[in-house]
Amino acid sequence: MAAESPADLVPLPPQPEGVPWPTTEWPRAAASDVGGDPARLDELLDDLLADAHPVFGQTYAAAVVVGGHLVAERYGHRPVQDLRALEPDPPMEDVDPGFRLLSWSMAKSLTSLAVGVAVGDGALSVHDPVGDPRWTAPGDPRAAITWWDLLVMRPGLAWTEEYYELDGDTMPDVVTMLFGEGAADVAGFAADKELVSPPGAPESYVYSSGTTNIVCANLARVLGLDAAGMERFLRERILEPCGITDADLRFDPAGTFIGSSYAYLPLQHWCRFGLLALRDGVWDGRRIVPEGWMDDARLARSPEDERKFHGAHWWSWALPDGRFAAHGFEGQRVVCFPTRDVVCIRLGRSGPDAAEPLTDRLAEIAALFPEHRR
Repeated sequence: MAAESPADLVPLPPQPEGVPWPTTEWPRAAASDVGGDPARLDELLDDLLADAHPVFGQTYAAAVVVGGHLVAERYGHRPVQDLRALEPDPPMEDVDPGFRLLSWSMAKSLTSLAVGVAVGDGALSVHDPVGDPRWTAPGDPRAAITWWDLLVMRPGLAWTEEYYELDGDTMPDVVTMLFGEGAADVAGFAADKELVSPPGAPESYVYSSGTTNIVCANLARVLGLDAAGMERFLRERILEPCGITDADLRFDPAGTFIGSSYAYLPLQHWCRFGLLALRDGVWDGRRIVPEGWMDDARLARSPEDERKFHGAHWWSWALPDGRFAAHGFEGQRVVCFPTRDVVCIRLGRSGPDAAEPLTDRLAEIAALFPEHRR
C-alpha cells in the first residue's frame, strides 16, 4: 500500500556519527564491517557484472554504499562505440573509475533537486503556474499548468514515451525530441503539445521526458540564467558541494539543460548523488535542498506498473524498506534503501525485460545488510 502522505514514509537516515562525508575521498569498509555477508555480496556482484548476462545485459559499473561507507566498487566492460545497437557483437573496452557514465532518465532526479534549490531560494513556488512563454495567449488552457503538475508528470499534455517498439513511419515523441526535429529546442517541442487532460488530475499522469525539459527551460528562465549560468547553478549549488566535480551536463542548441536524459558522471559521483538523496538533501552540515523536498519527491503517487510508482521525478516501490530511486533507460539505477542505510548503483545496458529483475537484484544486495530503523 502506498504511503498517503510524507509523514507515512520511512525516515531518511542521517550520516552515522564519526563517518566522514565522502566529499573528497570515500571512507571504505568491508561488507563484514557493516554487518554484511562478503562472500554472498561478491557472488551477486560477480553475476551482475558478467559480460553479456542473459538477464541483466552488460553492466559497466556497480557500487554499494552502506552507512556512508563505500563497501563495493566494480567495473566491467562497455561497447567502444555509442552506436552499439548497429553491431550485434561490438568491440568492448574496460571501464575505469574515470569513465563518465550516462544517466539517461536519472538526470530527471537531478532536475528535481535543482527545482528544490530554487524553491529554497524563494525563486518560485511549486503551486504557481509555470508561465511558459508558449502558453501566454489569452484563453490557452495550458497556462494553468503548475510546477508541481510537471514534477509529478501530470500536466495533461499529449506525449508518447516509447523506446523499444518503434514504428518506422511514426516515431514516439521522446525519440523525435532527443534525436529528431525536436532536438534543437527540446523544451519548445514538448511545450507545443496540446492539452488532452486536466492538469494535476491523477488520471493525467503520463511519464514524459518532454515534461522534464519544460521544467528545465522554465527554471532557467525564472532564475534569469543562460546555458552557462544554468550549468554553474547545477554545479555550484548541488554537485560540487558533494564532491561531484567531474560531471558532463548536456544542453541543447536553444540553451536548455537536457535534464530528461543527459548527465554523465563517474561511478563514485553517482554514489555521492545517491547518498545526498538518502541523507534528505543534506551534505556535511549543509542543507542543499529544502527540508521535506525529498519526502515529497519520493512519495509514491502514480502507478507506473504493478510494482513501481512515480513520485516527483523520483521512483518508489511503496514497500516497508522505503526504497526509492533515480531510474534511467537501459537499467541505469541509483536505488536508496532507508531502513538499511544502503545505496546500490548500477550503470550499463539492459533490455526491457531486465527492468524488474535488475531492481530485484539490487534489493537482494541491499538485503545482505541489517536494518537500522529509526
